[in-house]
Amino acid sequence: MNETHSILEDHHGAGLYEIRIKGHLADRWAEWFEGLTLTREDNGETLLSGPVVDQAALHGLLKKVRDLGLPLLSVMQVEPTQAKGPDAGSGTDDHHSKKETNT
Repeated sequence: MNETHSILEDHHGAGLYEIRIKGHLADRWAEWFEGLTLTREDNGETLLSGPVVDQAALHGLLKKVRDLGLPLLSVMQVEPTQAKGPDAGSGTDDHHSKKETNT
C-alpha cells in the first residue's frame, strides 16, 4: 500500500474525537450527541468526546453543534491514550499525536 492510500484510510476511518464548543451544555444534551461524553470545563467550554464511526457521523455531530448556535472552537481526532475525558489515562498532552482543525 502506498503512503497516500494509507493517509486517506486514516483520514476517513473511525476514531476518537474531541469537539470543543464555547458555552456549557446541560447533561440532557448527552443523548442527542449519540453517547459522546459531555465535560463542562471551568473555562466556560464544553468538551464532547468519544468514538465516531466515520466522517459522515462526524459531520452529523458538527451539524448538531451548529444547530445549537454555540461557537465551535476545535475538532480533534485523538489517540485512545490522549483522550481528555473523565476516563482518560495519565493526562499527558502530546500534540504530535493529535489531528486538529481549529475553526
